[in-house]
Amino acid sequence: MMNDVEQKEKLRQHFARRVTTQARVVLDTWQKLREKPDELPTFRTHLSSAAEKLVRYAGRFDMDRHAQAGQLLIDTLAHLPEATEMTQEQAETIQTAMDELGESTLRRSDQEAESAPTTFRRTPVYVALSNGELGSRLIKQLEFFGFRASAFATPQELMSACGLHKPETILMDIDFGGEKNEGIATVEKLQERHDTPIPVVFTSDEDGTIETRLRASRCGGEEFFYPAVDPGQLIEKIETYTHGNSVDPYKVLVLDDSRAQAKYMETVLKRAGMNACIITDPMEIIDALESFGPEIIILDMYMPGCTGMEIARVIRQQDRFHSVPIIYLSAEDDVNKQLHAMSLGGDDFLTKPVDPKHLVATIHNRGRRARSLLALMIRDSLTGLFNHTHTLYLLDQEIIKAGQKEQPLCFAMLDLDCFKQVNDTFGHPIGDRVLRSLSMFLKQRLRKSDHIGRYGGEEFAIILPDTEEPDACAVLNEIRERFAELLQPASNREFNVTFSAGIARWNGEPAQELCQRADRALYEAKAAGRNCIIGRID
Repeated sequence: MMNDVEQKEKLRQHFARRVTTQARVVLDTWQKLREKPDELPTFRTHLSSAAEKLVRYAGRFDMDRHAQAGQLLIDTLAHLPEATEMTQEQAETIQTAMDELGESTLRRSDQEAESAPTTFRRTPVYVALSNGELGSRLIKQLEFFGFRASAFATPQELMSACGLHKPETILMDIDFGGEKNEGIATVEKLQERHDTPIPVVFTSDEDGTIETRLRASRCGGEEFFYPAVDPGQLIEKIETYTHGNSVDPYKVLVLDDSRAQAKYMETVLKRAGMNACIITDPMEIIDALESFGPEIIILDMYMPGCTGMEIARVIRQQDRFHSVPIIYLSAEDDVNKQLHAMSLGGDDFLTKPVDPKHLVATIHNRGRRARSLLALMIRDSLTGLFNHTHTLYLLDQEIIKAGQKEQPLCFAMLDLDCFKQVNDTFGHPIGDRVLRSLSMFLKQRLRKSDHIGRYGGEEFAIILPDTEEPDACAVLNEIRERFAELLQPASNREFNVTFSAGIARWNGEPAQELCQRADRALYEAKAAGRNCIIGRID
């Protein structure tokens, strides 16, 4: 029999599910309205009714973010009693409410789970294909991967929808609309409306000429598939050009004994959207390296007590920072001395006074290369996830953090069920596609603070900081259920794949023992019939 606390928790979860379900009704209704803006009077009634129900449900359990978003929607719709179309300002106001609602709905159950996995992206992917059947399949697949996707039948419908809300990406048949290259012409018109171009993935079954490819590229075409490829490959490319993959700011550590110069550098870097850590005492360099973890280091050449070259040698003695770019900063204009300085651990040399544009360009160039090299060292080449070695390193780091902050930590081991049978039946290229599919699925639905690694073969590892075992089980169980529904394409066939997982909560033991407990839980899941999650607290 449940005690009072358990009953209250069950009631809380019940209301949270009702609110979340109703919020998705509101989001779906808005999506349909954006697809058919001419039917505003009909959808306005449905949208208003759904929003009122949401506010009522949210108010019963003090889910304020849902309630506030719903009320903003109700207030905006109240100003459209007889309107057959809405203004741009009204559309933007409603979208603001929807963004807030979407952000809230993506949470696990209530406001305490502040950084849980994403279910939908904020902005849509528009699909404009002449092959309606392929478009429908793609829509279904995209939704499984956490995208909001809409298909269109005519260029006019697409133009109207883009006028209402700028999409994140467009998948476009070059002949969409029936006429030769009409799809490209439509995109050319769309791009004229926006200051920043919309990434477009073009497909063609019949025309792969250089003339057509050039025209597609000139109007924002990031990819051109000829002949058209299967949905799995298209989704991988669409995922590449979404805002969810925006580049994180570079972390730049600056050591300069001149406070005025250091402040100037900090201002320039922050204006360029970078994270800057400024120190003026060379003796603080070790602490700054450990606490900040820079991707790029800028060192003044001449400082009281030591030189930048000496500091660079100390930095290079630490394996973790062996490949981090070091840029020297000095008024020294002797090329031979500059080359000598770089031979002692530096990668570039900037002469004072530094031109801000030159500084930012140098950091971007060095940063991109450093990140590429780092990715080769710490990421799995097939899936893009962390490799086995780096996953264990991250687990050690998270264990230290969990101990310092006295927070819970969970570690999960996932394994695709009967994966050998997939390779034997469909071939290794399709098996690789399944591995990438699960990788993308996990990245879409887990938090940025979670770490996902390919442990080996068809086995994956997930580190879940600040997460209790029941919450970890709930998150992975929902992912398991959804992934099992996903249709994997293979030539003219489609099939389903499942996975099993074992989860262990950290109890103060070393990383190796935590891994072993998660592995035993995974073994229990396999023994229990596969396609299930087993959690272990002890």
